[in-house]
Amino acid sequence: MIGVVPGALDARTARLAGPIFTVVGLAALAACAFWGAGRDPHWGGTLAVVVVTAVWLPLLIPLLPRRTAHPWLAVGYFAGVLAAAVVLVARNELFTGFASFGYPLAFLLFPARWGLFAVAATAVLPMLFTGSDGDTPAWVVAVSVVGPLLYAAWFVGAESEKRRKANARLEAALAENAGLHAQLLTQAREAGVLDERQRMAREIHDTLAQGLTGIVTQLQAADREDGPARDRRLAQVRDLARDSLSEARRAVQALRPEPLAGSRLPEALSELAGRVTRTSGVSVHTETTGDVRPLLPDVEVTLYRVAQEALANAEKHAKASRIGLTLSYSDEVVLLDVVDDGVGFSPGDRGDGTGFGLEAMRHRVQRVAGTLSVESAPGRGTAVNAQVPAL
Repeated sequence: MIGVVPGALDARTARLAGPIFTVVGLAALAACAFWGAGRDPHWGGTLAVVVVTAVWLPLLIPLLPRRTAHPWLAVGYFAGVLAAAVVLVARNELFTGFASFGYPLAFLLFPARWGLFAVAATAVLPMLFTGSDGDTPAWVVAVSVVGPLLYAAWFVGAESEKRRKANARLEAALAENAGLHAQLLTQAREAGVLDERQRMAREIHDTLAQGLTGIVTQLQAADREDGPARDRRLAQVRDLARDSLSEARRAVQALRPEPLAGSRLPEALSELAGRVTRTSGVSVHTETTGDVRPLLPDVEVTLYRVAQEALANAEKHAKASRIGLTLSYSDEVVLLDVVDDGVGFSPGDRGDGTGFGLEAMRHRVQRVAGTLSVESAPGRGTAVNAQVPAL
């Protein structure tokens, strides 16, 4: 797939992207239809929807160069694709793979801020209308989840590379000629735009990506259960979807996470730990020491997101049975420790900033003048420590 950065398509790229994305969408639709042809008792109606969708998808080719001048056409086209995906998924869960086509399409049609709403709709609506037979093959679920995450990872990497090159050009300009002040201001504004995009990428990772992972985990567990246990899993899926959508909206508006909006940091962390315990079954023990006092909003958000990412990593990768979360207040600093008894890892293999989650945590902490350390070894668990100023 060609590289498409939200809001950065020139006319030539738009002409190329239209046919390429159309072919990708038709290929995904055809693959799902072929796979589901012998597994749908109502295949006639499903085939009719597939044909209508196949006719609708090529309209992207003439629309894409005109999406800026006629944004409502882009909205209508995306709504049509999303509606078709919802109907197809409701009739046959195998079309979950086609529904994932909406993730790159959202970034293609809309600027980054509005694209996030389209991504949230693509993530939530097909899931809400999915049938209850739970027959979706594992590869379909993997494509629908891994695809958007890989696209988000590519986007983050591309933006990081652009920022690195921009900073290098800025340093060269300052060294060569102090008189290029106007160029310095222009590049500083560009760096601000890149910083905002990086913020959004981190928020997508901390909200939508983790929410989708939790939803898939609960759905897979529901497939193996019946009766009240299955209903409880599906209720957790609905709660995760609503929470992820709410957090995505707050991220777009640069607001504090919802758990911090109406409570103090220790209470928000306790609520987070309880949610992890309910959804994963892992025992999470929280403890607060020292005199609790208000911190700067950015500091509290940083500590909350670090705890959220550390707990998610322990739940997904460490295979931990117990996790300890300690928040310690002192006169000058606040410490956050997250320790698990999981399988651990070699920092040179996966930790110490090599993964996006750890790198995002480190960037967050550094932005508030703090430090982050990760200690782990195979078979000996993992300890994440964040230290930030208390003032």
